[in-house]
Amino acid sequence: MRLLVALLLILGLVVPASADPLVRIEGKNFVAPDGATIHLKGISLGNWLMPEGYMFKFEVAKAPRQILAAFDRLLGPEQAAAFWTQYRDSYITQDDIRFIKSVGFNMVRVPLHWRLFMTADGIMAGEGWALLDRVVGWAAASGLYVIPDLHAAPGGQTGINHDDGPGYPLMFYVPRDRELTVRLWRAIAARYSGNPTILGYDILNEPIAPYHDVATLNARLEPFYKRATEAIREVDPGRIVFLAGGQWSSSFAMLGPPFAKNLAYTYHSFWASTKRDSIQRHLNFANLHDVPLFLGETGELTDEWNERFRTLHELHGIGWSFWTYKNLDTSSTVVSISRPDGWDQIVAYADGKRVDKPPQALIDRAVAQYLDGIKFRNGTVRWSYLASLGLRGHP
Repeated sequence: MRLLVALLLILGLVVPASADPLVRIEGKNFVAPDGATIHLKGISLGNWLMPEGYMFKFEVAKAPRQILAAFDRLLGPEQAAAFWTQYRDSYITQDDIRFIKSVGFNMVRVPLHWRLFMTADGIMAGEGWALLDRVVGWAAASGLYVIPDLHAAPGGQTGINHDDGPGYPLMFYVPRDRELTVRLWRAIAARYSGNPTILGYDILNEPIAPYHDVATLNARLEPFYKRATEAIREVDPGRIVFLAGGQWSSSFAMLGPPFAKNLAYTYHSFWASTKRDSIQRHLNFANLHDVPLFLGETGELTDEWNERFRTLHELHGIGWSFWTYKNLDTSSTVVSISRPDGWDQIVAYADGKRVDKPPQALIDRAVAQYLDGIKFRNGTVRWSYLASLGLRGHP
């Protein structure tokens, strides 16, 4: 048999597994092209291509459209547009990616908003393409994997502010929104087809809030995943696809056995028990179907909790991606941004708690300080946070 395989290799009729440049799934493991098991240690680049209000310290202006409207009121539309261009150019740079690699991460998860990649009519256009290309290129140069994650799908898939929808997961009701979402994933997959830096595609972030019509919506999740996966595989064969559980990525109860090869199952868990009971239902699912698990989001608590929860997952062979890399004035991220002078007045006006607009000089100064503060060189690295993740924990 070995002689036959060797002969076929010589004749070029069999391609060795290592010739495939893509990471693949074998049982419960992510496997590199050289056959080594990959233990995922990632960080999400939250707030970059998918702004969230709480990361600006806003309490009312939470959804991306509300955040954009707040900056329009503060700066005027033209100056606000310039702000967002500078913001996206500065929030994540090659310095950030190099640093992420240097401290021991091997992957970045990149939350995306659909409006940066396509128009409401389904035309693939927007500044998101160049920005994602850039971070994928930097990651390739640094030796990091990338997982694009659709945080905000057309119509909204979650039913809460961070999907930028109407407050209800309309994507699962409106055929056109589902079609647009599938078309977007097909375009992303076509663009990065065969690119070994892309680990896989995280189709939907935290679908279906637990307080909506879950009996109806849960039954629609897996059929949508099948459709999106087929579209992806048409242009990027063999690529890993991440399937998030329902009820904000907390349950796989609505999902059956894997419907295709190279599927991984991702869940999110914040502030949970650090004992096995908190993940037992996920372990049961993985054991039943012999599939890999991935903790796609967690964190935002204490260093002590981080270490215990991370250790629990590593004990069971589950890779992770903490949330999030950079945030404003916090100890629960890798990099903390300094709060600008007068920022509380910016927040009060953005949230509608202050009717009169702050003095323009204060606004201009605070915004300039913010844009300067988001640059990597001006951030404060939380070394104890990194140590809690088992990574480089000292300067």
